[in-house]
Amino acid sequence: MVSGDKSREKAGDTEKITINLGYVDLGHIDLLVREGFYSNRTDFIRTAIRNQLADHSEAVKQSIARNTLELGLRKVTRDELEAAKAAGRKLRIQVVGLAVIADDVTPELAREAIEAITVLGALQASASVKAALADRTG
Repeated sequence: MVSGDKSREKAGDTEKITINLGYVDLGHIDLLVREGFYSNRTDFIRTAIRNQLADHSEAVKQSIARNTLELGLRKVTRDELEAAKAAGRKLRIQVVGLAVIADDVTPELAREAIEAITVLGALQASASVKAALADRTG
């Protein structure tokens, strides 16, 4: 009885996390894997996380709406930042998921056009852009 969801994400669409578990909990997981309930430890952990997210889905939806967060992938392009700068405004970027700042965005442009960036998930940007926005990241 292996869990049906092989993996919703491709390798490049995921973020690696590390967790610490007690030996007894880990043993229970290994037992369930050995008995065929899950294909491996990762399958068990993903399933447990998805079940918890499903249990709390309404609270998550309400929080996203209340905090005006974008859900999913948010790409920030050089053109978008240059347009904001030209208009004399700064962006407040709030994302649940993945925020990607384009590789051609300079640290100077990022500082001039981004007032604040909050990412609940992962931020992909060059090291220099991340450093330039360090005081604006929440």
